[in-house]
Amino acid sequence: MASIFGHGLVAYTTAKVIDFKSSKLLVFLAIGSAILPDLDVLAFNFGINYVHPLGHRGFTHSILFAVIWSGLLSFFFGKTKKRMFMMVLFLSTLSHGLLDAMTTGGRGVGFFIPFENSRHFFPFRIIKVSPIGIEEFFSEWGFRVILSELKYIAIPCAIVLFALYTFKASKTA
Repeated sequence: MASIFGHGLVAYTTAKVIDFKSSKLLVFLAIGSAILPDLDVLAFNFGINYVHPLGHRGFTHSILFAVIWSGLLSFFFGKTKKRMFMMVLFLSTLSHGLLDAMTTGGRGVGFFIPFENSRHFFPFRIIKVSPIGIEEFFSEWGFRVILSELKYIAIPCAIVLFALYTFKASKTA
């Protein structure tokens, strides 16, 4: 998996690209939605193995989960901007699985669970997989993950945000 920092940054960028003046609530929900799928690591504590549909990178990383989750949040919090809320939250939730499918570890992502249980990676697996657990994150492995995410997530997001802010500033000037 990518780290929670990488997932959160992609969600923040997504919210700003879709709705530049997005509310703090929407940004908070987008970041939370991008991190939420990894709660499935708790399945290990219940004896659910990795490749089970409810295992790590299973249903909570699926397209259907992203639709259901973003629909629920949009219904309860979207007020007058339900479609825009749903788009931001759907893409933020889905981005989690997309990033994980670009990592160097794991057994793939169950994008199509519950309809089809196979796991998938993208052909380009360029992001170093993040350790599960805080202790290992503060190690050489964690440092390599941070460098990888700077290169493949943070810098591209910073470029997109810089271009967006520059464009918005030039339109108001």
